[in-house]
Amino acid sequence: MGFLNFLQMKSILKRVGAAVLLVPVLFSCATYNKSMDSYYTHIREHNYEAAMRSIEKNKLIKKDRNALLYNLEMGKLYRLQNDLVSSNFFLNRADGMMENNKKTIGDFALGNLISPMRQTYLGEDFEQFMVHYYKALNYTALGQKEDAVVEARRITLSTNTQDDKFKNKDSRYSKDAFALNLQGMIYESAGDINNAFIAYRNAAEIYLKNNNKYYGVQLPAQLKADVVRTAAALGFTGEQQQYEKLFNTSFALQNNEAGEAVIFIEEGQAPIKEEKNFFITSNSNGIGSFNYINESGTSSDFNFNYAQYGIGAEKLSSVRALRLALPVYSVQYANPQNISINNGVDNYTPQLAQNMNSVAVNILKERFFTEMANALARHLTKKLVEKGTQAAAESIAKSNDKKTDTTATKEEKEKQQQKKEEKAVMAGEVAGLLMNVVNTITEKADTRNWQSLPAFVSYVRIPLMQGENIVTINVGGKTQTLKVNSGKGLQLIGVGID
Repeated sequence: MGFLNFLQMKSILKRVGAAVLLVPVLFSCATYNKSMDSYYTHIREHNYEAAMRSIEKNKLIKKDRNALLYNLEMGKLYRLQNDLVSSNFFLNRADGMMENNKKTIGDFALGNLISPMRQTYLGEDFEQFMVHYYKALNYTALGQKEDAVVEARRITLSTNTQDDKFKNKDSRYSKDAFALNLQGMIYESAGDINNAFIAYRNAAEIYLKNNNKYYGVQLPAQLKADVVRTAAALGFTGEQQQYEKLFNTSFALQNNEAGEAVIFIEEGQAPIKEEKNFFITSNSNGIGSFNYINESGTSSDFNFNYAQYGIGAEKLSSVRALRLALPVYSVQYANPQNISINNGVDNYTPQLAQNMNSVAVNILKERFFTEMANALARHLTKKLVEKGTQAAAESIAKSNDKKTDTTATKEEKEKQQQKKEEKAVMAGEVAGLLMNVVNTITEKADTRNWQSLPAFVSYVRIPLMQGENIVTINVGGKTQTLKVNSGKGLQLIGVGID
C-alpha cells in the first residue's frame, strides 16, 4: 500500500468514524415496547387468542434473560381470559424468579460490556407487589382462601425486603400502601380481623407520614373507615378514638348479613419505558464532576463515584463530553375516568388505590443518578475495551509482518520499517473503529417492564343483598355489569374497563 493510499484511507476512516455517531439515531426506536407492539395491540383490542399467538412467536420475550417478563405477561393474559388456574401457574413462576432476583457474574459482564438489555430481567419493585395483587384475586375467585392468606403473608415479606433495600426511607419507594391495604382486605375476607386491622393501620400510616398522599394517591376515605371499623370490632377503644379524631370521622355500625364486595377497577395502560439520550460534560470541580441538562432544560450537577466502579481517576482525565442512554417512563393514559357503581339500590364512587403512572415514573427518578452512574461506567469500560482492541490489533499486525529485504540499503530498510509501522497503525485504527461501531450500536437503555399492567386501580366497597346481585359499572355513559352472589363476609373482585 503506498503512502498516499494510506493517507486516503485514514481520511476515509475519519469520515466513517463521524458517521458512526449517527448509529444511535438509527437504532433509538428499537425499544422493548416496539418489539412487543403487536402483542400489546391485541391486548388492547381484547383479541386474546391473537395475543397468545403473538407472544409465543416473539423471539425476544422467549429468550432466557426475559423469562420473568414472559411469565408475567402470560399470567396477566390468562387472567384476562378468566383462566385463573393457568394465570397463577405463571404468576407463581414469576414470583419465584423475583424472590431469587440475584445478578450473576455473567449479567454484570453483559451489562458493562454490551448493554443492560442483555442482562437477566429482575423486575421493578412495584411489579412484585402487583404479582401479589393478581394472585390474591385469582385465589379468592377460585375459593382458595387459605392460598389468598398465604399471599397476604407474602406481602409482608416483600414489604420487609423493600424496607431493608432502602432502609425504610420515606424519600424512597420503601413500602407499597396499596399492597398493605389489599393485605387488610385479604385478611378480612378470611375472617382474621386482627391482622386486617394491623394491615389497614400500616397502610394508613404510610399516607399519614407523607401528608396524606403517597405516589399520586390520596389517603382513601374507605381506608380510614376500615381502620376505625376493625379497631371497633376488636374492642380497641383507644385506637378507635385515636383514628376517629385523626381522620375526623366516626364509627357507624353496619350489619350486612348478605356480605360485602370490594370491586377493584383497572383502567388504562401503565407507562412504558423509552430511551432518552443525556449528554454530560466535565466541569471544573474536579475529576468525576459533570454537568447534564435535566428534563426541565436546566443544567444540573452529577458527581460520579468512579472508585465504586473500580475506575481509576486517570481514566477520567481525558473525558470531556459523553452521550449516555438512560430509560425514562412515558405515560400512556393520563387521568382516571369518572366511574360510578350501582348495586341496584345506591350509587357508589370508586376511590383511587394505585396510581401506576406516579409509582413507575417516580421510582425511576429516584434511581436516576444510579442509572446515570451505571451508564457512565459502562461507557468507560467500553472505551477501555476499544483501546485494548486497537492496541492488540496493532501488535498482531507488527508481529505478522516480518518480511525484510536483506539486500536493501539502510535507507530502503528504514522506509520499509516505516511502512510496517503505518500498516500496523492502520490495522489498529480499523479494529478500534469496528469495536467503536459495536459499542455505539449496543449502547442501549434497558426499556423492559411489565407493560400490560393498568395505569390506575380504583376500588369501591358495596353491600350485597341476598341472592344474586347485578352490579352496574358506568364509565362515560358506557356500562358493563357484574353478577355477584351474596355470601358471608367480604368478597374481592377485579374488573378491567376500557
